[in-house]
Amino acid sequence: MTKLSVNINKIATLRNSRGGNVPDVTQAAIDCQRFGADGITVHPRPDERHIRYRDVYDIKKIITTEFNIEGYPSPEFIRLVLDVEPDQVTLVPDPPTAITSNSGWDTLGNREFLTDTVSAFREKGIRVSIFVDPVPETVAGAARCGADRVELYTEPYASKYAENREAALAPFAEAAREAVRQGLGINAGHDLSLENLRYFAENIPSLLEVSIGHALIADALYYGLENTIRLYQRELGNH
Repeated sequence: MTKLSVNINKIATLRNSRGGNVPDVTQAAIDCQRFGADGITVHPRPDERHIRYRDVYDIKKIITTEFNIEGYPSPEFIRLVLDVEPDQVTLVPDPPTAITSNSGWDTLGNREFLTDTVSAFREKGIRVSIFVDPVPETVAGAARCGADRVELYTEPYASKYAENREAALAPFAEAAREAVRQGLGINAGHDLSLENLRYFAENIPSLLEVSIGHALIADALYYGLENTIRLYQRELGNH
């Protein structure tokens, strides 16, 4: 079974655009769990333009499924994660000015930094995933940094899916095989959608978890949040 973790950043973006607390981000996390999500993902950034640090603490109080905090491991982020102690932390190499994540870590060039960061989280019993491009050497580098999992950056797959899905998937299948050889769990995320999710999940049999936000929340505008989560679970073969 591949778990579905719902990234609720876009719900926070909508709230922040107007001020106040509508929509209620914590209630959204409660509802996503109630509607069948296997986990909740948040990605707090320094400017708090969507998920705020306060949100992270509030969600921790009500989480009944898996809690995944992703982000760049700045000193502030590291302190937040160590304090909250989520089930999983996903390390993403995006600078504060990035609109969204757009590449994976260079796990070879950043080995010392990542190794120290991973060690700090694992000492607290937090599972660590490193966001990587689908490159076997980078995947192997994540293992040498001490990570438990890698999260494959799937934007290249999504962008090429309509043109040639077999070719789009090929580097991810190779990276997944390397992850298995290295003893790493496999997560995936970025631009996965109702259009391309099933094929990816069916052809990466060792896939443990997908984190989906933008497409899922956009679909929920038309289908409703509860129905949309069920549709994504169906594409994963969970219903």
